[in-house]
Amino acid sequence: MSKAILIPGKEKRVYSRHPWIFKSDIDRLEGECAPGEVVDIVSSRGRFLARGFYNPSSQIALRIMTYREEPVDRAFIFRRVHEAVEYRRAFADLRSCRLIFAESDRLPALIVDSFGDVLVLQCLALGMEQFKQDVVDALVEELHPAGIWERNDVPVRRLEGLEMQTGLLYGSVPDRVEMTENGIRFLVDVKEGQKTGFFLDQKENRAAIAPFVRGKRVLDCFTHTGSFALHAGHYGAAEVTGVDISDYACAFAAENARLNGLEDRIRFVTANAFDLLAEKSRAGEKYDVIILDPPAFTKSRTTVESARRGYKEINLRAMKMLPPGGYLITCSCSQHILPSVFQDIVREAASDARVLLRQVEFRTQGRDHPILPSAPETQYLKCGIYQVFPV
Repeated sequence: MSKAILIPGKEKRVYSRHPWIFKSDIDRLEGECAPGEVVDIVSSRGRFLARGFYNPSSQIALRIMTYREEPVDRAFIFRRVHEAVEYRRAFADLRSCRLIFAESDRLPALIVDSFGDVLVLQCLALGMEQFKQDVVDALVEELHPAGIWERNDVPVRRLEGLEMQTGLLYGSVPDRVEMTENGIRFLVDVKEGQKTGFFLDQKENRAAIAPFVRGKRVLDCFTHTGSFALHAGHYGAAEVTGVDISDYACAFAAENARLNGLEDRIRFVTANAFDLLAEKSRAGEKYDVIILDPPAFTKSRTTVESARRGYKEINLRAMKMLPPGGYLITCSCSQHILPSVFQDIVREAASDARVLLRQVEFRTQGRDHPILPSAPETQYLKCGIYQVFPV
């Protein structure tokens, strides 16, 4: 087997159990190795450290698969898929959860989401792509889905030397799949919707809003296909307004509301949430609960400052629109905005809005998106529930 020899001192990253090694950390490669193949990762003194995929085209040149000298083959993939599913059997509804969360499940760059009896697969690294059929076979053996759909239409694949593609990998998959989350029915567009069609990472956070919305007037900004809005309606909100910039998303959300008999209490408005918040704030309009669940405002460290300004603006506007004792449920899925940074942004917004915040909870992604303490990148979602008082 070929060997990737690390620069002296760079083995500390492996000892810390971070699953990535960058191209700049590698001194040299010994032996013939095609891109995407498995290599031994070795210290400058020749000590075996780990085994992983090698891709010279990627800045993340090595993705660690195992810290043992064991074959990385079909049987290995089957074991890892089984372990990932078995972990979720302890607490999750396997028809509504993330089954495989990449590095956190020791299957780098591999995402598998479950919606009803359909699975959606996303593979973002060349090495894992070469085991894609083994992953499909393992999922079929483990779960017997009706179909598996590939959503590899992600630009980051090009950085790995991979083409973007979508299509059927197994069985049959309809254009829309129905699933149930927290007792609420949702239609999911697995073929054309954002990411894999639905954001499962907020499932536990959406359930957590139940005590705060009953009988209340709720505004859900960046509603997408209505997930938070429908939860608010399901948990007894008197009136819910969902806002999204996409006509398609709002129409889809309204269809989900009708599916649950909630169309009388929930309406969806196509609008830019920034503009709508500014307009309603200036008009003095009030809501008992405001939910902010925007898309990532930054996907690189270079744009963190502009993202901070965006998060501060929407939180400040929302705080001004809450009555004394109202609730702000505010989220960020930007990986480069660390939890402590997001909390600082919310505090700064509260200071400028001249309100006092009482933190009820500060949450992260659901347990089906487990976090590796050794890899901070695996914790990306922040969800704060705050009660707001004037000062």
